[in-house]
Amino acid sequence: MKFIPSCILLLNSFAWAVTPPDGFTALFNGEDLNGWWGLKTEDPEKWLSLSKDKFKAKWKASQEDIHKHWRVENGVLINDGHGLFLSTEKNYGDFELMLEYKTVPGADSGIYLRGLPQVQIWDTTEAGGKWKLGAKKGSGGLWNNGRPGTRGRDPLIHADKPFGEWNHFHIIMTNDIVTIRLNSKLVVHRAPLTNYWDRKTELSKRKPIIAKGPIQLQTHGGEISWRNIFIKELKPSCCDDEEFESVFNGKNFNGWMGPTENYQITEGSIQCIKGKGGTIYTKDKYNDFIVDFEFKLPAGGNNGLAIRYPGKGNPAYNGMCELQVLDSEHSRYEKLDPRQYHGSAYGIAAARRGFLKGIDEWNQQEVTVVGSHIIVILNGSLILDSDLSKAESFMANKKHPGLKNIEGHFGFAGHNDPVAFRNIRIKRL
Repeated sequence: MKFIPSCILLLNSFAWAVTPPDGFTALFNGEDLNGWWGLKTEDPEKWLSLSKDKFKAKWKASQEDIHKHWRVENGVLINDGHGLFLSTEKNYGDFELMLEYKTVPGADSGIYLRGLPQVQIWDTTEAGGKWKLGAKKGSGGLWNNGRPGTRGRDPLIHADKPFGEWNHFHIIMTNDIVTIRLNSKLVVHRAPLTNYWDRKTELSKRKPIIAKGPIQLQTHGGEISWRNIFIKELKPSCCDDEEFESVFNGKNFNGWMGPTENYQITEGSIQCIKGKGGTIYTKDKYNDFIVDFEFKLPAGGNNGLAIRYPGKGNPAYNGMCELQVLDSEHSRYEKLDPRQYHGSAYGIAAARRGFLKGIDEWNQQEVTVVGSHIIVILNGSLILDSDLSKAESFMANKKHPGLKNIEGHFGFAGHNDPVAFRNIRIKRL
């Protein structure tokens, strides 16, 4: 399912308006609470199993509550900080959700997905009093996913706008996998939403989350306003991880091309032989894709990822780009151009630094390539989110003839150092 392309393109391509974007429907009509009812933080499986009469009574009571605490003014939904959460009457499976919100100092709110908490919204200032809970890192994380460090729990980057300004969410949920952009910045990337209702069970043994449930707008102290709430239902997605294909069997170079004699198989990993190099690459070609892998650096180690490589030439220039794999903190690299450090698109776009593990430790990295847009997640932190077509300058003013490649091989560009790679998986988009 091509959910990453829409994640990238939709937020960048249209102005926010009352009229739904193509393929979307409005959850809020701008006039009243039609299509909504009220719920607390409560297991949807329980109220979905109520008898017809008991459900009707619950719905009726909730209407009294939401009309007490929610109002519509000039096309904007406003909650007074109290009462039940506004919840869609319709239940949703896989979807794209877009909305805007604006809140006040001290507020604490969120968005429930299929009735599960939650995409966190809060006062991210120190004065808000919740820095110790994670507010310092910003809104948009799946805060109820578990302890700090759990994938998706905290946002990849602080993206909140100042109080008084409208914030824009774009949330994509397929199966239990959630991708979130806040104000056009990636804050959660393909993280599983954990089952809050089975939270006392060990994470790996929890029950799957419910297949369909409501979208809920949480109220949790402090006025919050909402507008332009749009949703697009997606075809059901199953078994997301099964869409990844292993491209290295851990035993030999079957499926790989190039100077494989300059590399060796070591403990289930591909390792460049010291003093040798060259670019080895997959036999298959890829257009848009996600690649997930682990790598280990020796002291001063240097390698690279060949992206949409044509099979000849320098991957940094003849390929779409070369993503650096580098011991950025080694003294020999103190004076490099910022576009040469680990995770950077060599000579084109600089990655954030400070997220590599120590020498000879395994790092986990995920790279998403959609059109000219590249996202790099290193050890759970976003280090690069760049549309290379918008680069305004190149290192040494050197041309990159392969930058517009729409297809090519994936590979490793060895530079004489024994950098190792393992658990290499690719998913076509």
